[in-house]
Amino acid sequence: MNPTKLHKSLSVTMSGDVRPDEQLAVILKYKPSFVARGEVGALSDVAPSQSFHLVSAQATDATPSMIAALTDDPAVEMIWPDLPVHTWTDARVPLIGVPRVVDAGFGGQGVRIGIVDTGIDRDHPDFEGRIAAWRDLIDENADAAHDPNGHGTHVAGIAAGSGAAGGGRYKGVAPQAMLVIARALDAEGGGRTSTVMAGIEWAIDNGAQVVNISLGGPPYPADGTDALSVLCNAAVEAGIVVCVAAGNMGPAGHTIGAPSAARRVITVGASESTAGDPADRVAGFSSRGPTGDGSAKPELVFPGVGIVSARAAGTGLGRPVDAHYTALRGTSQATPFATGAVALLLSANPRLKPDEIRERLVRGAERLPGVDVLAQGAGRGNAYNAFVNAQGRPLGPSAGAGSGAGSGGESGGASGGPAVPTPPGSPADSTARSGCLPASLGAFRGR
Repeated sequence: MNPTKLHKSLSVTMSGDVRPDEQLAVILKYKPSFVARGEVGALSDVAPSQSFHLVSAQATDATPSMIAALTDDPAVEMIWPDLPVHTWTDARVPLIGVPRVVDAGFGGQGVRIGIVDTGIDRDHPDFEGRIAAWRDLIDENADAAHDPNGHGTHVAGIAAGSGAAGGGRYKGVAPQAMLVIARALDAEGGGRTSTVMAGIEWAIDNGAQVVNISLGGPPYPADGTDALSVLCNAAVEAGIVVCVAAGNMGPAGHTIGAPSAARRVITVGASESTAGDPADRVAGFSSRGPTGDGSAKPELVFPGVGIVSARAAGTGLGRPVDAHYTALRGTSQATPFATGAVALLLSANPRLKPDEIRERLVRGAERLPGVDVLAQGAGRGNAYNAFVNAQGRPLGPSAGAGSGAGSGGESGGASGGPAVPTPPGSPADSTARSGCLPASLGAFRGR
């Protein structure tokens, strides 16, 4: 047995109380050149449940003795545990803002947003005509998109809901974007790493330009070497923006899990404000850095408390507002604000690269006073700041690749950004409810 091929999380499991006949869920990273030449040993006996192409890997179940044999196979590079993942959500009093930037002509048109979650309510009016593709990885026999949990529908509504069921009151960030829906979590909001990996690849294969990952899991803190983080980094390297929820394990530090520890993704924490105090702060539940390898995370925060969005029919998740909407809190809710903002940037300039978009969002964030950088990152996201350069020129089609956060094209424009949720009773509250606040934007649930 070659222990250097076992990810440290799997090593811990293997050294514990494991029965000789116990089937362990694992993900095998292999060397394609060895496979092509037929230089394989135990790997040839593997019956994969999932296969991946962003990283050369397969998911399977194996006994401890089989895993030991696989470590001696020259074609096997790394063996990861296929860890559990789950949504990052809890409920709270509704606080919601609606983006003004859409009124300037950037509504996400021409952009496909991938949502890898619990599914979507295909009959919700807020998504009419905009579900471009869907796949159910939990029930491959499903004949239509559905969401028995409600989390995925809520997340999709924040990123791209039209607000039609509420007369525009609860419009999402990019209401003209198309949706690519991969159901990778079950009715309880849980699932396996390998299923989420398959969902991400499928969404990208079906045209997603930005992928929302409002889920996560152990280890805590993660160091970015787990299977899901590796695949997310590979997606970014392939030109796809990936926005990931930081997690709801705060307020302690060192609580960033997987895949939010991935180096190249945009990791999103949650901010909040309370009645009588309009100043934003980082929500207590929002996970903090550093990661297991000492990196600073999250990149930034977006509002994640009391967010009103689409409610899947027949579900009771959160605090229902009416038959079509419910309020939730969590970094799950903060993340699709970032995803929607990415879609707006891409609708203005589809040539922007993932690192350029990340840089724009980070440089445009507004720092929250008195808050540690390992809690807030660069600060609270601001859509308008992400659109304009240092001279105030708006992003447009002529601001192509290489523009970075400090440049912008001469065509196009934007006025203001998605609104921060405003406390009930504050002077701006009535404006927030009608979706006209200016300026700035703005769940791990234990199994």
